Amino acid sequence: MNWGTLVATALGTILGAGSTLAVDRSRWRRDHHSREHLARRELYGQYLASLALATHQLRDLRRPGALTADERMRRAGEVLSESGAYQLRYQMLITAPDDLEAPTEEAFASIRRLRDRFDEPDVGADALWDSTLGAVSDAILSLKQAMRDDLAKSS
Repeated sequence: MNWGTLVATALGTILGAGSTLAVDRSRWRRDHHSREHLARRELYGQYLASLALATHQLRDLRRPGALTADERMRRAGEVLSESGAYQLRYQMLITAPDDLEAPTEEAFASIRRLRDRFDEPDVGADALWDSTLGAVSDAILSLKQAMRDDLAKSS
């Protein structure tokens, strides 16, 4: 029996299996990265949508209508819970990279400050309302930019 043929066959088998494993590992890493990127993008969109929904609902509560001040206060307290912002905030804090933690928290805190305006008797004071609403817009814009930067980094 020719040892050279046997060694060449074994070496070819090892190289073939090794290259197949390397290609499979590379494909797995690429697919894993792609799935992770997609999941983060979806979470970012959901969180921004929940913040926008909460902001919109709070702005609607400020409009004059049939609600008493106590009803408005109660309803304002329900807005963040119903929007899903609490749950998505925690998902953001465990999923997103560390550099998104501060903008995530600031956007949520600014909406909470907007909600807390309904606890005050002068919720309709234009200057204070406008500055609080402006802070919400600025915080959400800052968060959105940080999200875009993160997604561009990981593409």
